[in-house]
Amino acid sequence: MDRPVLFAYQIYLIVLFSIIHSAQGLGKIIFAVNAGGDSHVDIYGIKYQKDPLEGKTGIASDYGRQYLNIGRVPEPDAILYQTERYHHSNFGYDIPVGEDGDYVLVLKFCEVYFNSLSMKVFDVTLNGVHTIVSYLDIFEKVGKAVAHDEYIPFRVTKGKILVNDEESELVGKKVRVEFIKGNQDNPKVNAIYVMKGLLEDVPKLAPLAGSEGDEDEIEEKPIEKDEPSSVPQPSGTSSTSPKKKREQPKIINPYSDETSTLLPIFVAIAAFVPFLFCLCKL
Repeated sequence: MDRPVLFAYQIYLIVLFSIIHSAQGLGKIIFAVNAGGDSHVDIYGIKYQKDPLEGKTGIASDYGRQYLNIGRVPEPDAILYQTERYHHSNFGYDIPVGEDGDYVLVLKFCEVYFNSLSMKVFDVTLNGVHTIVSYLDIFEKVGKAVAHDEYIPFRVTKGKILVNDEESELVGKKVRVEFIKGNQDNPKVNAIYVMKGLLEDVPKLAPLAGSEGDEDEIEEKPIEKDEPSSVPQPSGTSSTSPKKKREQPKIINPYSDETSTLLPIFVAIAAFVPFLFCLCKL
C-alpha cells in the first residue's frame, strides 16, 4: 500500500473511532460489578467484573434467572438483574476514586421474590455519611421482574466528596457505597458501576409506560419454581402488605428503535465515502 494511501487510511480510522465514541457518549468507567454473578460486558461496552465479595460478605443469588425476560432491559443484559447479592446485615463495596472530577454512581435493582410492596425496604449510603437512597422499595417503584436504576451524581475535589449539597472527607482515595438493613427483610443490589462524567452521559432505562410521575405497582407471573433455601424469607412485616395489586403496565423497550443502535454505522459509512473518493483520485 502506498504511503499516502496508508496515511489517509490511518486518519480515517482515527476519525471513525472518535465519531463512534462521541456517538456513544459514555464516560470513563472506573468501577463495575455484577453483584452475585460472573463478569459481563453489556451492550454499551461496560465491563462488569465478577463480584469481589464472593465468599467474603453476604449471599449471592441467581433466583432471578427464573424470569427469562426482565422488564426494560434487552435480553443480553438481563443477567445484570437476574443475579444479586444480599446480606442479613449492612454490606457494601469500596470504589477507587483517585482523581478529582464529576462522577455518577449507578445502582441496578430488580425485585424477583416478593409479590407486594413494603416487604423489602432499605437505605443506601455513600461514604458512610450521605444517605443517597432512602426507604427503597423496589416493588413499589416498578413491580416484579422489572429493572430499576438509581443514578447518584457526586463530585470529588481536594480530598472531599460532595453529594446532595453535603460534603465528607475522602479517605484512602476510596468511597464506600453501603446497603443498610431496615426492618423489612434484607438489603440487596444487582449490579453497580461508577462513571467519571456527568449524569447526561449515563444510559438511562426507559420510563414505565402509562406512569406519570409515580411508577405503578406491577405483578409479574413467574415461571413456577421452588424457592431455594438461600433466598431470605420475609420478616414478620406481612401486616404492611397492600390489599390490592395493579395490573402490570406495558413496558417500553428502549432498544426497539434500531436507529440509535445503527447510528455509529451510518456515521462510519458517511465518513468512508470521502476517504474512498480520495483513494480513487490517487
